[in-house]
Amino acid sequence: MMLQELSLVSLISFTLLLIHVGSTPPPFACDSSDPSTKNYPFCQTTLPISQRARDLVSRLTLDEKISQLVNSAPAIPRLGIPAYQWWSEALHGIANVGPGINFDGAIKAATSFPQVILTAASFDAYQWYRIGQAIGREARALYNAGQANGMTFWAPNINIFRDPRWGRGQETPGEDPLVTGKYAVSYVRGVQGDTFQGGKLRGHLQASAACKHFTAYDLDNWKGVNRFVFDARVTVQDLADTYQPPFKSCIQDGRASGVMCAYNRVNGVPSCADSNLLFKTVRGEWDFKGYITSDCDAVAIMHDDQGYAKSPEDAVVDVLRAGMDVNCGSYLQKYTKSAVLQKKLPESLIDRALHNLFAVRMRLGLFDGNPVQRPFGNIGADQVCSPEHQVLALEAARNGIVLLKNDAKLLPLPKATASLAVIGPNANSAQTLLGNYAGTPCKSVTPLLALQSYVKNTVYHPGCDTVSCSTGAFDKAVDIAKQADYVVLMMGLDQTQEREELDRVDLLLPGRQQELITSVAKAAKRPVVLVLLSGGPIDVSFAKDDPKIGGIFWAGYPGQGGGIALAEVIFGDHNPGGRLPVTWYPQDFTKVAMTDMRMRPESSSDYPGRTYRFYKGDKVFEFGYGLSYSTYSYEFTRVSQNNLYLNHSSSLHTTMTSDSVQYKLVSELSAEVCDQRRFTVCVGVKNHGEMAGKHPVLLFARPGNHGDGRPKKQLIGFQSVILSAGEKAEIQFEVSPCEHLSRANEYGLTVMEEGTHFLVVGDDKHPITIIV
Repeated sequence: MMLQELSLVSLISFTLLLIHVGSTPPPFACDSSDPSTKNYPFCQTTLPISQRARDLVSRLTLDEKISQLVNSAPAIPRLGIPAYQWWSEALHGIANVGPGINFDGAIKAATSFPQVILTAASFDAYQWYRIGQAIGREARALYNAGQANGMTFWAPNINIFRDPRWGRGQETPGEDPLVTGKYAVSYVRGVQGDTFQGGKLRGHLQASAACKHFTAYDLDNWKGVNRFVFDARVTVQDLADTYQPPFKSCIQDGRASGVMCAYNRVNGVPSCADSNLLFKTVRGEWDFKGYITSDCDAVAIMHDDQGYAKSPEDAVVDVLRAGMDVNCGSYLQKYTKSAVLQKKLPESLIDRALHNLFAVRMRLGLFDGNPVQRPFGNIGADQVCSPEHQVLALEAARNGIVLLKNDAKLLPLPKATASLAVIGPNANSAQTLLGNYAGTPCKSVTPLLALQSYVKNTVYHPGCDTVSCSTGAFDKAVDIAKQADYVVLMMGLDQTQEREELDRVDLLLPGRQQELITSVAKAAKRPVVLVLLSGGPIDVSFAKDDPKIGGIFWAGYPGQGGGIALAEVIFGDHNPGGRLPVTWYPQDFTKVAMTDMRMRPESSSDYPGRTYRFYKGDKVFEFGYGLSYSTYSYEFTRVSQNNLYLNHSSSLHTTMTSDSVQYKLVSELSAEVCDQRRFTVCVGVKNHGEMAGKHPVLLFARPGNHGDGRPKKQLIGFQSVILSAGEKAEIQFEVSPCEHLSRANEYGLTVMEEGTHFLVVGDDKHPITIIV
């Protein structure tokens, strides 16, 4: 059976299981048929939501108010208000990890997109938006089918993938603040029902998205240090240009309706109790209008584990004063009343939190009467696992897969291949394809099954019993490899090696995997193909340098369509175009303590720094690396501005850096001045290969001055272009110097420095001179 036929049959047969045969009505308030509630002002949809929320809260007793401060908010029958569950998950598809969603009704599954780290490798913001859209529609369909007790989803995870050992790095868009911020905006706009460009969201939310985990959270459990007690010591400079920008974008540009504060402390203060972070920055500077939730049991941890709060009541007071609204857990339910009775907590702080919470529920349309007659009420069960969404999941997997090595053009393999050996513990596991925070996928095709659709004579052996590869039948795998025309090794990691609450301690392949790979490669007739499934980077220097290993792919955790996508790429039905969203470090990097939050290198202590922006050490593969079956060239064809003058006003203060470079503070430049200095950059791209391909073009800025905490280079734009064989195209970037050619100084202030900066795309560069 051909692969396309296999895919279609699987899709149709599974879709038939999802026929909508009746469902439980969704929970809602303000039933127009209920004379006891329909006349309440909080039910009047013509009134402003802020007024409706205030009216509702004013009708609650203290006990009723306190009951609503936790994720499992009970019903208030006397007001016709149903129970609500704040905790639902939708990291890369609707998941049944949180209690807000169930797959026990007519809908049994949801589209499982690639884990975020692979989706990010496409560098395609519109694709990220479409995935968010699909997730938002499937969320609303589940609610309409009576299978959701909440419509608030705790995604995206937009923490910076700072350290390659982090078990949850797989959930993030990678190490770059710009990419992470753009991903956040695209995903949130899609989920919540906004347009791709944003700004069109009026009134109701399709579903609610929450940016997490705020902030500087990127360690789970490493060598006895866990996320619950970790105190992240972060400089104001690193906060300003690395850890905070994705959250600022998510809130200001994405207009996210939720934020989750993290377990960890930042410079001594628990994130959920830090009024400087929550009240001053998020609600003040960034004008956030949604709700803030704790991570689960984060409030309890402040007293029970961190010892930050002297009593449970103090913990409650600390978080509500800081600006948190709802507690995932039960701590606020248990200790808020005693905090009030002890006169530590004014009731007005509870009211403030409830205004935010009920306003979000109202924006979701849950206080507008029967949702069937309201916006999004016509989204039915047929929208879940729809053919359109499943094709999108397959496209996302195809576009994310990264080709790391292709010696002597071994790939793509010929479709006339007579025999194929498929070896490795990740070849026949559908679950491994999904990654963490995944729900039940619509369908499941393993890489082995997908490869068998191309080569009938395919022989499989796992080689290792499990991914940990402590034991295995290497001799049998070697014998199989000897007989086959071509060999594909499916290796890497899975959730036993990296996940929430489990960071890695090294960067090597687990157990005896390397031994299996080299033994098989040595025995095979031709150079072998190595496929790596993983969230984090792996030091595969041995494979990179081994001529018997002709091709290497990284496929992340590619979701429900990942098996098919891999087979299509291996056999040339899709031209790979993904690029790494993280630096791949050598094993030697593990000498660096994971607890060291510094981004910038320090030569005096041999500290190498982190991520492509600052790291000074050796690399296995660099950020943005990715090959194709085609080759592409770039050139700057037009740059509308070569000199930027910031000395237009004598009233502006010019200052000198420690290494004698003049600069101006961006905060002292007006928005008008910054807008007037914007300019366009046109880049010509040509496909020199024989295959059409989708190719991400990455535009970097590089400062002319080095050292003093400056990034080596910084991504300032990216776009994907689809080119036929031999085709040329021109793409346009808009550069905003105040954003793209500035940097954070040691005081956390954004500055523009005099001198020559360079725009860089591929091997071409273009100078831009700033005069202050």
